[in-house]
Amino acid sequence: MSARSAFITPSVQEFIVETTVREHPVLAELRAETAKMPNAGMQIGPDQGQFMALLARAIGARRYLEIGVFTGYSSLAMALALPSDGRVVACDVSAEYTAVARRYWERAGVADRIDLRLGPALATLDAMIAAGEEPFDVAFIDADKTSYDGYYERCLRLLRPGGIVMLDNTLWSGSVADATVDDAETRALRAIDAKAGRDERVDVSLLPLGDGVLIARKR
Repeated sequence: MSARSAFITPSVQEFIVETTVREHPVLAELRAETAKMPNAGMQIGPDQGQFMALLARAIGARRYLEIGVFTGYSSLAMALALPSDGRVVACDVSAEYTAVARRYWERAGVADRIDLRLGPALATLDAMIAAGEEPFDVAFIDADKTSYDGYYERCLRLLRPGGIVMLDNTLWSGSVADATVDDAETRALRAIDAKAGRDERVDVSLLPLGDGVLIARKR
C-alpha cells in the first residue's frame, strides 16, 4: 500500500530513488499530486514503477493488464515502457481516481494506448476470458486484497506462457508473518503467497520491494 518500503530504512530508500530511478517528468508530477490525497499510500513508489517497467522491457511485453488503477501511476509507468503499438487494459471501479489518471495519461501522450474499463474487476476479467481476448504479457494486481485469489486465477488464464503476473502488497507491512494478525485482508494475502509458492503452473519469487511484490511467471 505504501510507496515507502516497510523493510528498508528511509535513508536507503532515498539512496535508491536518488541514485537509480529515472522518473519521467509526468510520472513525477502525478506522484506529487497524488501525495496530497487522503489515500496517497495506495500509490506505488517510483522504484517499484521502474522495476515493473524493466521487467516489461526484459520480456518484450506489448500487452499489459492492470487490476487496480488508483490515480494511474503504475499504468502510466508501464504504458511508457511499452512500444508505440503496445496496449494497456486498466481495470478499476473509481471514476473519481481514474479521472486523475486520464489527465496524466493525456499529458504523457499515451492515452491512446490505455483502455480503461470501469466496473468490478472480476466481472471485467470474466468477460475478457469469455470473449477470448488476446493474451497479455504482463499483469499487475493492486486492488481489494480479499479478491486476490480470484484475480490471480483469471490473470493466469489471460497471460501467455512465459507471461508475468505481479501482485502488490503481498508482505502487508510484515503482517503476513505475524501470527497475531488475523483480519480478512491479511489472511487473503498469506493465502495467495502460500498458494503461489507451491503452484506448479508458475515460477515464483516474493520480493521485499515496496510493500512486497509477488512475481509469478506462467510456465
